[in-house]
Amino acid sequence: MPEGPSIVIMQEEMQAFSGKKILEASGTANIDMNKLLNRKVVAIKTWGKHFLICLPHLTLRIHLLLFGKYSIDEPRKGKPKLQLRFTNGTLYFYACSVTEIEEDLDDVYDWTTDLMNKQWDPAAARKRLRSHPDMLLCDALLNQDIFAGAGNIFKNEILFRTRLHPLNTVGAIPTSKQAAIVREMHTYAFEFLRWKKAGVLKKHWEAHTKKICPRCGIPFHKEYLGKTKRRTFFCESCQIRYA
Repeated sequence: MPEGPSIVIMQEEMQAFSGKKILEASGTANIDMNKLLNRKVVAIKTWGKHFLICLPHLTLRIHLLLFGKYSIDEPRKGKPKLQLRFTNGTLYFYACSVTEIEEDLDDVYDWTTDLMNKQWDPAAARKRLRSHPDMLLCDALLNQDIFAGAGNIFKNEILFRTRLHPLNTVGAIPTSKQAAIVREMHTYAFEFLRWKKAGVLKKHWEAHTKKICPRCGIPFHKEYLGKTKRRTFFCESCQIRYA
């Protein structure tokens, strides 16, 4: 599943379509394609893992889910969920969720939760994190209501950076560690973006998918933890589990 920084890259790649009218709309998504015709794209935004194509009085929300893909001017195999043609090119979206939002986006989204957004608020993030004292860290770092845009790579890398065991509960760790999580999540979001653009993201992974702890030189544990049951890579030696 693409994480927030990858959706920001997607947004940047599609900025050329902002201000353009939709000339053709088709696809298997369960929306009325006819009402998209001749509507102008007034903005292209993101919130966490959501890609937002804003039209007058309507926004198309696209979530790439686990296996979604997109392309510009180059159709892929299979039927697209959504295909939009403009004077300057065509957008294709596959294996994704496409829904309509008719409300004002400010009423739908809390922009302060989005790690990549200019309105990101670390103080509010610390408060949101503390409000879930019984939640496991391996779940909290994936919670989009706390850290919109974070995914499994974030989880594994930040828990390793902050030396925290994934089975800690939020309330069990010191407040200084809670603050460190919030700080590192935001920092890593922009490191992820920079490394992804440069094609070197995997070279910077310290824990995610790794077999040996670079600090201790001993094997990482790999388990499917928390309510999400996502792959978790951690070191039993240097990642502390508080009582």
